[in-house]
Amino acid sequence: MSALRILADRNIPAVQDCFGHLGTVRTVEGRGLQAAQLAEVDVLLVRSVSRVDAELLAGTPVRFVGTATAGVDHIDLPWLQRSGIGFAAAPGANANSVVEYVLAAIAAVDNCLERLLAGGRVGIVGCGHVGSLLALRLRALGIASLHCDPWLDQSALAVPASLDEVLACDVLSLHPSLTTAEPWPSHHLLGPEALATLRREQLLINASRGPVLANDVLLARLQQANAPHCVLDVWEFEPQVPPPLLERVQFGTPHIAGYSHDAKLAATRMLAQALEDQLGLESAPVGPGMAVPVFDLPPELAGVELLRHLCGLRYDLAADDRRLREAVLGVAEAEARAAFDRLRREYPLRRELAGSRVRVTNREQEPLVRALGAVVVD
Repeated sequence: MSALRILADRNIPAVQDCFGHLGTVRTVEGRGLQAAQLAEVDVLLVRSVSRVDAELLAGTPVRFVGTATAGVDHIDLPWLQRSGIGFAAAPGANANSVVEYVLAAIAAVDNCLERLLAGGRVGIVGCGHVGSLLALRLRALGIASLHCDPWLDQSALAVPASLDEVLACDVLSLHPSLTTAEPWPSHHLLGPEALATLRREQLLINASRGPVLANDVLLARLQQANAPHCVLDVWEFEPQVPPPLLERVQFGTPHIAGYSHDAKLAATRMLAQALEDQLGLESAPVGPGMAVPVFDLPPELAGVELLRHLCGLRYDLAADDRRLREAVLGVAEAEARAAFDRLRREYPLRRELAGSRVRVTNREQEPLVRALGAVVVD
């Protein structure tokens, strides 16, 4: 096999480690990728900021495209198939990272966590990799959830519910893939009527795709006196973040819910495996991951305070919110757009709680630690 010419979004980690044995690897800024940059490229690796279609690839030597994301709405899959171009995505790679983001949001907003543990419910819209894992984590914690996913066979849902039933839950967490296809488009999924049903004490979380909610419709609802709480990781017209909308949400972040180091590394490895499979090669070994420290739990923590502590042990939602506000509020739009991309490109290293080693100080702490996927050590 001749050496492959590989071009990757510079935000994809470990590409040299995972793809270097297959050929030469170059990295570029993914947003604004142009066909001229692909004149001597066999393999293209992207993230969600790059639109991949005939306009980008026609006439280039690219024969394999990998996206280090679960969503594929930025990829023209029918055109790739017609053109004989191999393709791979990374479904599920960032699911736990997004779930830990959602749990951190619940723990950080008002008394949502207390109400859920006292019998409240989480409504989940979209039960793919993220939504289904969120449901499992909640069940392990003793928190009830309802599941709405008209895009799936309803027999696959643990607790199927209508959209109206889900809208009545204490927390509403959105995780659908982005689609405009009838009869169930997720684009602008919640219109004015649906948002009007949300109560002041409810929490709305969108960590899926920005266009699932329309900026103007959501802003109008949040400007009302009885507005619900809201946490947004995604925005309709990224990298633009409307300052009035950011000022109205409890927490806003720059599309980084799935940006843990663990998730990004898993996605890169999945793409490398897919390319090796297409080429009929055996997988090359990848070096060991980073060492995981042991976290000691304070002995006085129990119940809701222990859960809140665990949700913030690996992820600081408030810090991401603060960085976004400092970067985009009070500056020109062009500067704010550039800052949004910079925050994602220079995102600080973040590890997941799942898989982390935790030392409990009494056995009553152990069930919550295990429920979140962490490892109890002596």
